[in-house]
Amino acid sequence: MLVLSRKKNESIVIDDNIVITVVEVRGDKVRLGIQAPKEIPVHRSEVYEAIHNHEQKTGHSGVSPAET
Repeated sequence: MLVLSRKKNESIVIDDNIVITVVEVRGDKVRLGIQAPKEIPVHRSEVYEAIHNHEQKTGHSGVSPAET
């Protein structure tokens, strides 16, 4: 795992088309802004796990990127 330090309003870029920006730091919480193409789904880990579990149970994908 790559670990980076960023301050408020600083960003990282992934593969030329995904930008993650630190929007706010308050106590032990960090708010992130994520810019990514619509065809790339972006989920919190607990939402991703729920989608993945649903897909395993039903045998098909449950959510398209446009629905998130």
